[in-house]
Amino acid sequence: MKYIDGFRNPAVAKAIRARLDHLAAGLPADRRLNVMEVCGSHTMAIARYGIRDILPANLELISGPGCPVCVTPTSYIDAAIALAEKGAIIVSFGDMIQVPGSASSLATCRSQGGAVEIGYSPLRAIELAEAHPDREIVFLAIGFETTMAPVLSIVEQAEQRGLKNVSLLSAFKRVPPALHALLADPEIRIDAFLCPAHVSAIIGSDAYRPFAEEYHLPCVVAGFEPVDILYGLQGILEQIRGGEARVVNQYARVVTAGGNACAQAMMARYLEPVDAAWRGLGVLPASGLGLRAEYARYDAERRHGVTVGLGRENPACACGDVLKGKLRPPQCPLFGKTCSPDHPVGPCMVSTEGTCSAYFKYMRPQ
Repeated sequence: MKYIDGFRNPAVAKAIRARLDHLAAGLPADRRLNVMEVCGSHTMAIARYGIRDILPANLELISGPGCPVCVTPTSYIDAAIALAEKGAIIVSFGDMIQVPGSASSLATCRSQGGAVEIGYSPLRAIELAEAHPDREIVFLAIGFETTMAPVLSIVEQAEQRGLKNVSLLSAFKRVPPALHALLADPEIRIDAFLCPAHVSAIIGSDAYRPFAEEYHLPCVVAGFEPVDILYGLQGILEQIRGGEARVVNQYARVVTAGGNACAQAMMARYLEPVDAAWRGLGVLPASGLGLRAEYARYDAERRHGVTVGLGRENPACACGDVLKGKLRPPQCPLFGKTCSPDHPVGPCMVSTEGTCSAYFKYMRPQ
C-alpha cells in the first residue's frame, strides 16, 4: 500500500503541477500543445483522477486509438455472431459482449439462445473444448501486443492436448502503425505521445524511436498512477521547452528498452504481419498480426469461412473521430443522450478503456 500511496501523494502531485505551470508559461503565448495519451487505461486514469482539470490552459490531453475493443470494426462482431448462429460456442472477454454490430450484438445473440460465454482467462476456451468435444469453440482474439501471448496459449495448449475443435477469430493489432497513420493525417496535430505502458512492457520503449527521430516528437512512457502521469507530462514539456525529441522511459519499474523477449518469441512463432482494419483509421498495411499458415487450422476465418473486413458502421456514431483525437466525446450529439453505457451506440461507450465511457463516468456534468 505504501508503494501505491507514493504514486498518489498529493504533495508530490502539487509540486509537479507547479513545475508544469512553470514550463507551460515559458512557451510562446499562441502555442497550444496537444499531447496524445495513446492508451485507453491512461484515458481512464486521467479522467478518474481529474488530471485534465489541473493542467495549464495551453496543454491539452487528447485520447488516441488505445482501446482494442474500440478500434475493432463492426464486421468483426458480425462475424462472431454468424459463428454463434452456426452453433459455435463463442468465448470473449467481457467488453466485447455489448459492442454493437451492424444489426445486433453478442449480448442480443446470447439472449436469443446463442452460446456466448465471458472468459476471464483465454484458457476458458481450452476448458470448453475439452468439455464439449462435439462443439466448435471460437475465442475472440482481439487486442494489442499486451494480450497476444496469453491468447496464443490457446493454440499452444490445443497443440499439446490434441484438441481439434478450438480456433481464434483474430483481430490482433500493433500500436506503432496506428501512430504512424495518425501522424500522416493533416487534420490531426499531435505534439507529443504519452506512450502506453502495458503495450510498452511487451514491445519495449525503443519501439517509439522512429517517432522521436523521424517526426521530432517527444515520447514518454509513463505508468497509470496520478504522479506517473503528471511526471510523464513534465518530461514531455521539458523536452518541448528544450527543443528536444527523445524517448524517455519513466516506467522503468515495468518497462525495459527491449521489451519482453518471451512474449515476443511466442508472437513470432505463431503470428505474421497482416493488413488490419481499424475503426476510424481504415485498413492499415501490416498493422495486424494473424496466425501463420502452419496454424491455419486454428484460424476461425479460414476454418469456418467467415470474413472480417471494415463492415458497415453506424453513421451517427462518432467513435472513429474520437479514436483519432479529432472529437471529444461531449462534442458528439449522441453523448449522454441516446448513447450511454446502458444503451451504447458505439464501442467507445462500452469498453472499460473507451474514451466516451471515461468521459461519461468521470467528466459528465451532473
